[in-house]
Order: sequence, then structure tokens, then C-alpha cells
Amino acid sequence: MITEDLKDFLDAKVDQYNRPRFIDNDPIVIPHQYSLKQDIEIVAFWAAILAWGQRITIINKCNELFGLMDNSPYDFILNHKDSDLKRFDNFKHRTFNTTDTLYFIEYLKTYYQQYGSLENAFTIGLKSSHENVEIGLINFRRQFFTLPFAPDRTKKHIATPERNSACKRINMFLRWMVRDDDNGVDFGLWKVIKPSQLVCPCDLHVDRVARKLGLIKRKQTDWQTATELTNNLKQLDPNDPVKYDFALFGLGIEEKF
Repeated sequence: MITEDLKDFLDAKVDQYNRPRFIDNDPIVIPHQYSLKQDIEIVAFWAAILAWGQRITIINKCNELFGLMDNSPYDFILNHKDSDLKRFDNFKHRTFNTTDTLYFIEYLKTYYQQYGSLENAFTIGLKSSHENVEIGLINFRRQFFTLPFAPDRTKKHIATPERNSACKRINMFLRWMVRDDDNGVDFGLWKVIKPSQLVCPCDLHVDRVARKLGLIKRKQTDWQTATELTNNLKQLDPNDPVKYDFALFGLGIEEKF
């Protein structure tokens, strides 16, 4: 049950954790190292995809990856030579390996040769009247793997609601790109997707805290769980429900709630 006390509690936690000091120990610190829009998009997307495991390890692996791109990923992706790709032969994070890295580079090169922003890839078929970004995520994954040599092994790294995944990493990336406030954490670079259409990233910490607070009833954690949580958060703020990701994540990882 959504109560006024719960709203007051979570609003206070949003205010506590939605601050620049949150950035330093979170993967979002990686895109904050860049200023060019395309660099931010590329780095944020890749950092979100690699965001599993300990946060410090994620940050270190991202710094390693973009260091291999001379810390200019947009320029590298568009202008690299085939011989430059040898430097990724030993890059690996968890199950994300060289094959996956090279496909991501090729996809992004092909994409940015046609479009100025990655936002277009996430808004295929998405209308302002849609409740959330579900169709955008489904169509993004389909489009991402349209290159003729797309490796089957890489497909596990891009989640989709079509397979009932909670899509926590993609939803986190979209929060970074879409949410726009004065707090300096999220970027607010994209304007087609509305903050009200975002779905809350449902990671282990968020899931646990949300269940304790009665915001999730569904037993498993999947796309329906993520939308259940988001719809309950919309009762607290219909225009910006995913701001409560700061509260739930902060409670989970900082306060062990």
C-alpha cells in the first residue's frame, strides 16, 4: 500500500542520494568524464552493459576499455583502422569478450555513420502515448543485431522485454540519458523519451528494498516485475517515477536496508 509516509520517506532518500557525491563510486562516473554528446552516449551505453559485479571493478574495466580507444570513443569508432582493433584482443569483463567488443564497435560505427544520436535507436516505434519504453527496447535489440555477421554469443548481452527480461542495465542507461534535473547526476540529453516512460532498473538491491517496502509482490524478477515496481512508483510521482531508483538503490547498497 502506497502511503504518504512512504512517499515522504522515499522523497527524502532521493534527495539524499541524487547528488554529485553519488557519482564517484558508480559506473555513471565513466560518462561524466566526457563532454561530447556522442562520447557520453557511447560510454554510458557500454558502461551500463558492463555493469555487473563490484562497482569498482566495473569502473576500472570501463576505464581500460575506453583507454584502448584513446579516450575518444566516438572518434575511434568512426575513424579506426582494422589494425587498431588488435588492441582489444585481451579485453574481457566477466562473459563480455573480444568478439562482443568488436561487434559493438562495428554496430556503433555503422549506426553513427547514419545518425547523430543513439536516441534514434531506442525510439523506433515508440510513441509519446505509450505507457513505457517497452516497444523501444524490443526494437532496439532487433536493430542492434541486424548486421549480417552478428555473433550469437553477443546476443545475451542485450536484454529485451520480448524475452521477459527485467532489462535492468538498459533501463539504467535510459535513466542516465533521459532524466533531467538540476542535481548533476543524470544527463538529460535525450528529449524524445519522456521521464514518465522510463522503467525502474530492477537490480538486486532495488529488488530487495522494493519488496521490503511492499512495492513489488511478484515472486520472480522479470519485465513484469520491473513494470509493477515502476507503476507503483508512479503513484508517488507520475512524471518522474524512476527518480526513486536513487532511494531504493541507496537504501540497499549504502544502508543495507
